[in-house]
Amino acid sequence: MKLLSLITISLIVLIACDDTLTVQDIDNKIIPSSNVSFADHIYPVLQVKCAFSGCHSSVNPGAGLDLTSWSGVTADPTIVFPGEPDLSKLIWAIEGNKPPIQPMPPIGYRSFTQNQVQGMRKWIEEGALDN
Repeated sequence: MKLLSLITISLIVLIACDDTLTVQDIDNKIIPSSNVSFADHIYPVLQVKCAFSGCHSSVNPGAGLDLTSWSGVTADPTIVFPGEPDLSKLIWAIEGNKPPIQPMPPIGYRSFTQNQVQGMRKWIEEGALDN
């Protein structure tokens, strides 16, 4: 009986420590208007909304675009053009207003919040740093 109680308590602790981000968590997190960090602000959004199996993960990434790391996001200067958000295809895709670039995320997935779009623009404007 003690063993069963110990196992139950251990499982509860493990579940309580789950740090998996959800779309709702990300949509509620505010990206600041300056000093945008890839690790703290951009990566979590990409991780939840883009960089998963069947989309832009590191295994068979859609359109050859791996969004699972800073090096993957910035590998192609046409996708992220440091200092120039208006010339960055990542911005075109998430804003969905530059044909022939397909708007992202696709229909059926939750789109980016205005704060997330502005945060990505600011991160690119600030040099698209690995910070």
